[in-house]
Amino acid sequence: MIKYLLIIFFFLLFKGAYAEDRIQGFNNWLLENGHTQYVEINENYKECKNCTTWDAGPRCFEEIGKPKKQCVLDGDQSYGEDGYKWADHKKYKNNLDIKVYKNRWTIPWDSKPKFGTLLYYYYKYNFSHIKRWDRYEVQPTNNSIEFDKDLIEDKYIKKQLQKTSLLSYLFYEDGKLTIDELSPNDRFGLFVNNETKLRSMSVGKTMVSYVMGHAICKGYIDSIDSTIGDWSLVNDTLYRDQKIIDLLNMSAGDQKYLKNSNFKDGGNTDILTASEAMLKMSNKQKSNKKFNYNGLVPHLLLNYILYKTGDDFELLLNDIFQNDVKIKNSVYFYKHPNKSKDVGNANSMFFATRYDYLRIAKTMLDDWNNNTCLGQYLKTLHKNKILKNERWKDEKNPFLNPKSYAGFFHTSYSGMSKRPVMGMDGYGGQVIMIDFENNNIVVIHSIHLDYNWKKIAHSAIK
Repeated sequence: MIKYLLIIFFFLLFKGAYAEDRIQGFNNWLLENGHTQYVEINENYKECKNCTTWDAGPRCFEEIGKPKKQCVLDGDQSYGEDGYKWADHKKYKNNLDIKVYKNRWTIPWDSKPKFGTLLYYYYKYNFSHIKRWDRYEVQPTNNSIEFDKDLIEDKYIKKQLQKTSLLSYLFYEDGKLTIDELSPNDRFGLFVNNETKLRSMSVGKTMVSYVMGHAICKGYIDSIDSTIGDWSLVNDTLYRDQKIIDLLNMSAGDQKYLKNSNFKDGGNTDILTASEAMLKMSNKQKSNKKFNYNGLVPHLLLNYILYKTGDDFELLLNDIFQNDVKIKNSVYFYKHPNKSKDVGNANSMFFATRYDYLRIAKTMLDDWNNNTCLGQYLKTLHKNKILKNERWKDEKNPFLNPKSYAGFFHTSYSGMSKRPVMGMDGYGGQVIMIDFENNNIVVIHSIHLDYNWKKIAHSAIK
């Protein structure tokens, strides 16, 4: 019993230190980007070089602003009462009202966070990863697509940007960009611009599908009806004889073991290599085909593409995003640090600028209309869509409104079930919807889903 209590104690201690590390990283990020109005600097701060006790770093342990034990610093045996501006003796402190949600990585979908909390999670989602992950990065081309514009002022969109967690709103209509809005400076506009790399959340799943289509069109993979059984990494797992289309449709019969981004027996799917994840899935038996939305399958398929393309994987990514999409800024997928390709080190989390997300969507639209190989791939996905079988619906929610799923795309939106409208949805309000019939695209980025999706996305496309 004492052993397990000690394990729990050190686990909680680690989690607390990790959360505090993120807050300090957030403070540093604010300072590095010139947002000094939100950060206070402890003028009395001195780094303790030879602490007599341990406090998860080179700082003296203290309580209520006073040293708990003496610390040697340049011959001075004690800071004294005036040496501590704050009880935790940090170098920086922000003046924002921040709520850090315990036991979860994201903002709960039904919460109503204040500005400080939203800003902190904006940092956490988009910037805190930089020192923790490597990347498969594609550099920009020098002949990027520029959009024709015929901009109109939409007062409702502006109002939503002023009062919600929206960061960016783009509406592309019949060949022209007609609405192009960023959050105002008194909201989040000081923190996001046209060069900011924005996290895809689950939109990254669709990016994997896009890469899969190109891998098929380039001949690395035969078709969506091929299985992944030629990959030794999935031996002795329920995925061995699975068709790619069933994996793309999240209908692999893995519902007993996976839910969202978690293994049901414990653990997060996002932080494991493909090899580590398959060890957890070894000797598991598949159930009947059923839609089961989860984070493992997109990682698995991206690493299958990595396996099939071998040394050409990055060449394939370059061909897609440089030659086809013609990105203006670099884009990238996560890569597990210090891990080899052989263990499946690719991760489906994707980053791009707001305009490059639109460039990707426009390229999909053009491929559909021109009936290219990639366009035929998208049409085949739509033809092979499956029902989600959700127990309850919410027509105002971008995930729960569409009734069908088609190769990491959402489709069959209410009032548009017979139209080829395919969407991408990422946690917190990342949304891309493409109307292949009427040539319209909406691209939305947000920190939290507190805006009126039904009106500014669904109705705009409908």
